[in-house]
Amino acid sequence: MGISAIMRTSASGMEAQSNRLGTVADNIANVNTTGYKRADTEFSSFIPTRATNEYVSGSVTTHIRNAISEQGVFSATTSVTDLAINGEGFFVVSDTDGSPFLTRAGSFVKNGEGELVNGAGYYLMGFALADGNPDVVANGIGGLERVTISDLALQAVPSTEGVFATNVPADAPIIAAANLPSANTAASQFTAKTSLLAVADLGREVSLDFYWAKTAAETWELSVYDRAEATTPGGPFPYGVAGAPPLTTATITFDPTTGALAAASPTTITVPVPGGSPLVLDLAQSSQLATDYTVVDAKVNGNAPSAVDRVEIDGEGTLYAIFENGSRVATFHIPLADVPSADNLTPKTGDVYTTSATSGDMLIGFPGQGGFGILSSSSLEQSTVDLATELVKMIESEKHFSVNSKVFQTGADLLDVIVNLKR
Repeated sequence: MGISAIMRTSASGMEAQSNRLGTVADNIANVNTTGYKRADTEFSSFIPTRATNEYVSGSVTTHIRNAISEQGVFSATTSVTDLAINGEGFFVVSDTDGSPFLTRAGSFVKNGEGELVNGAGYYLMGFALADGNPDVVANGIGGLERVTISDLALQAVPSTEGVFATNVPADAPIIAAANLPSANTAASQFTAKTSLLAVADLGREVSLDFYWAKTAAETWELSVYDRAEATTPGGPFPYGVAGAPPLTTATITFDPTTGALAAASPTTITVPVPGGSPLVLDLAQSSQLATDYTVVDAKVNGNAPSAVDRVEIDGEGTLYAIFENGSRVATFHIPLADVPSADNLTPKTGDVYTTSATSGDMLIGFPGQGGFGILSSSSLEQSTVDLATELVKMIESEKHFSVNSKVFQTGADLLDVIVNLKR
């Protein structure tokens, strides 16, 4: 066995322990870094081929592993844009050049442009919902854009759909055709009336008057008028010019046995909101029973001009703007990404990762679907570093480095003896 081989082996041991101390130092330095995944140093031996019976010492090599797939514990915060992932997946973020990265560091805050940025300066990416549900490409990031809440300062959403469910009294008297609400004369009569508030374009509020009038057994007329057209505030007929048609009218029929809507009856009514969009109301839960007129359910979507009071992010990644008037508007859907082997992702500065040949390609999905984890708002995933464990590793590496140095020193002493041999 050569003395030089002894010194080479001990030098490799010191280098290996230095590498281990390097990962320990990184781990300890990042014990409070949000989303940080601890690094470990793994050792493997290198045994040279021996051509004779003489023993030839080998060396030790190191491999750095990042426990990227390890789940960190959560800590609660007061910011709804602080996000943590409970389960599999990563946030998709981008740098200023638009290059995509993966991260578990979810400490996002609004910058001067209203974009959500984490502590390392990476932008959170999501699908905008302004034009409806996005077309998601599972193996690519097409359609993703920076999640922003700056455009939510003030907006109005026209009414397009709603529910109008009532019970009309089965014993109500029949109204003559000439006196129905649809006739729109001063002599018009009705069985019951309900007013609903809808939102037209630019956030204008429109009051719609709905009139129920019984025309025959189990048969009713439902007519709708724009209250702004009422000529007599307490009248209310006629609306506008006498005889002018209502905004819409429908004939609703009920089953004489159950009181539910008859099979042939329409289950919706479409109201052309003045200055707005067609409003489709669901009537399916309406009934005709032997009791008083009752409004069972009445709601219409849309909102008048209102400032955003706050935002919310649910467990499935949908970001909602909550307006001062209480309405909610879904603005972004935040996706998650994953790879077949997360521990083989390539770490980059800022606690972000890129895919590698051994990690596999990126797969895009949404929280709570297809094996992806659930988002937790007002939470942050803490570093996976255990300080006590790292201190033990540091002490071990220090001792092992010292022992290897003793071997090296011994080899050096033996080499000095050989150099100083005299004949």
